Amino acid sequence: MGIAGMGALTGLAGKALAGMGVQKLTILHTNDTHSRIDPYPMNDPRFAGMGGFARRAALINYFRGMDPDLLLLDAGDIFQGTPYYNFYGGEPELMLMSKMGYDAATIGNHEFDNGLDGLLKVMPHANFPFVTANLDFSDTLLKGTTKPYIILKRKGQKIGIYGLGIDPNGLVSPALFSGTRYLDPVEVARDMEATLLSRHRCNLIICLSHLGYSYRHNKVSDLVVAANTSHTDIIIGGHTHTVLDPPAVVANSLNQPVTIAQAGSGGVRMGVLNIYFEEGNNQKMVESYTTKISNKKVNMGFFFN
Repeated sequence: MGIAGMGALTGLAGKALAGMGVQKLTILHTNDTHSRIDPYPMNDPRFAGMGGFARRAALINYFRGMDPDLLLLDAGDIFQGTPYYNFYGGEPELMLMSKMGYDAATIGNHEFDNGLDGLLKVMPHANFPFVTANLDFSDTLLKGTTKPYIILKRKGQKIGIYGLGIDPNGLVSPALFSGTRYLDPVEVARDMEATLLSRHRCNLIICLSHLGYSYRHNKVSDLVVAANTSHTDIIIGGHTHTVLDPPAVVANSLNQPVTIAQAGSGGVRMGVLNIYFEEGNNQKMVESYTTKISNKKVNMGFFFN
């Protein structure tokens, strides 16, 4: 089971496939939005006027108009970066994401910045699940509040989504995640994909990762997970604030392609994955890119005012 990178499959080619017994599923993804509820100020040297939750919502609604069954996912670090988090502790971020219709998110290291009790306090404002399989909260007050994986049905397909978090040691004060056990991401990923494939018969397996795309030293990353797993089709990542446009396509342990996507930071971009399922078999194809969220014309040819 694998996905071929289809960066050139756009426009008329995509429409032609959709009319030939092929089901298309759109996946939108964000990461490292860091409490950037308002757009960047107009005097920002890099992202003047870009981002903001309102424009992201408009863009999501545009895509949802084309595909009401789309998936909307976030790869962590929802919190920390503007005074909204300092004053409200993450409540408005989760409330607004819920209104946007997010299907799932994973936990980034900055979700711990107000401690486990701070995260627990605002979690009820999220009407979507947090998935994380390698952060074990069994001995903490977060016990039972997260899921290792979820299974969703879209376009007649079973889609398994599991989460991987980065080691908080060295990134977060120990007092803020006390009792949390960090489990090896590669071992957990192998367990998760085996469960989703063999027990649940999922036809698409997605990893929501906050490990980071790559590192110079021998630290586990999305590239390492991809190379050491066999059935994960897509890794939607975060933490390193990497803009993968188009996303990377790398080989897994069976020499089959894995798509790795990440959309920068601050809500400036949103990732778009279009998955094409061929009816009657397990073949899948993907086209993918990121789109800027601004008050200027974006690359799909429409405006936000």
